[in-house]
Amino acid sequence: MANFQVKPLCVSPLKTSQPLGAALAFLGLDRAVPLMHGSQGCAAFGKVFFVRHFREPVPLQVTAMDQISSIMGAGENVIEALRAICDRDRPDIIGLVTTGLSEVQGSDVRRAVRDFRARYPEFGRVAIVEVDTPDFVGCLESGFALALEAIIEALAPKGADAGRRARQVNVLASAMLTPGDIEAIREWVEAFGLTPVILPDIGDSLDGHLAAAEFSPLTIGGAKVAGIATMGASMASLVIGSSLGRAADTLKARTGVPDYRFAGLMGLADCDAFTDALARISACPVPAKVERWRDRLRDAMVDSHFMLGFARLALAENPDLLLMLERFLRGMGAEVVAAVSPVRAASLEGLRAPVTVGDLEDLERLARERGADLIIANSHGADTARRLNLPLLRAGFPQYDHVGGPARAWVGYRGSRQALFDLANLLSTRRHEIEPYRSLYRQDALRAGDAGAAAHAGAPAHC
Repeated sequence: MANFQVKPLCVSPLKTSQPLGAALAFLGLDRAVPLMHGSQGCAAFGKVFFVRHFREPVPLQVTAMDQISSIMGAGENVIEALRAICDRDRPDIIGLVTTGLSEVQGSDVRRAVRDFRARYPEFGRVAIVEVDTPDFVGCLESGFALALEAIIEALAPKGADAGRRARQVNVLASAMLTPGDIEAIREWVEAFGLTPVILPDIGDSLDGHLAAAEFSPLTIGGAKVAGIATMGASMASLVIGSSLGRAADTLKARTGVPDYRFAGLMGLADCDAFTDALARISACPVPAKVERWRDRLRDAMVDSHFMLGFARLALAENPDLLLMLERFLRGMGAEVVAAVSPVRAASLEGLRAPVTVGDLEDLERLARERGADLIIANSHGADTARRLNLPLLRAGFPQYDHVGGPARAWVGYRGSRQALFDLANLLSTRRHEIEPYRSLYRQDALRAGDAGAAAHAGAPAHC
């Protein structure tokens, strides 16, 4: 049961805002650009987070609301920004994301889009998806989920063509998944002879590949608008992450495609459930290489259980990732003594560990009080771990003080195996072998400098 902390202020923030989550979802679409409806600072702050985390140039635009438009109305800002982007960059899709400033001002972005369409019909081919994501509620995960729901409503046509595209499956990917996770899931699905349509596909757009141009104003790679339009003809949908429940309901209601839902894909039980679903969808036996991945994970579980069994861990993550990690760690015999989430979420009811809705100050207090051995958090948790003198395993967004965080795969048999190794290695620095017993008399003899005489006599030097 979650325990909401009533505090007059957030001392050490854990939350990342909804507009950044929505922008991240649009960054997983091909030839797209997220457009934040807010001040220049709204976009600049978010862009710094993205660039430091992914270490890649990130296309992100803003309507640049100022003092006058914030009071008198910013509809013209939206229309002019859309015109400039369409005229200059020729995108396939624009994700129009609101911020706290525009929500408080009361901007009607849908009316602004209608006015833009009427004024500039020549840009009719550009898809525009509006998402209401005030940053004074929710977090990155909820903003991501809202954007995904809006994308499905705008681009996935209604119909009754489920199953018409044999061997095609939809994959709805939560914000907790890294580009490395997306690549691992793609390979997993393709091992069964299936073709995945991944939404959003940050594994293709934010995987760190080098492009011919130094900078592109649009995303390079990701889910294509034409591909999203075929999701209604897929055999099944695979939904990864509890936060995507509403998006999954929307897709199923519009297309009739049956779905399989997973809270996470870490650990033997969850990975087996996903593998079983793929085997049933494809009507194929489990490939030998997947069996091999599974056997390696089982061996890693044997190798690491001495370090992980009864380990006391403290976690601070968004709800989806928090739930996946807690299930994984509990399956290895570890105890989650502190679990902190930035927001309330229905999925938190699935945790067996007590959950505190709060910030990193709460994590530090709980980890100290309950004797944690290790902390799992994003890079903001580094100072907390340093003060507590505990090892830190970096997970989640953002990670700016280590290179390669987005490339790491956490999910699947192989990702779970690597997580076990990393946890075991970090915990081994906290646990020491039992010191060998040495006789007090023997130590006295050695300090006296007559160890040789004592050994020769076969008796202690001092009696």
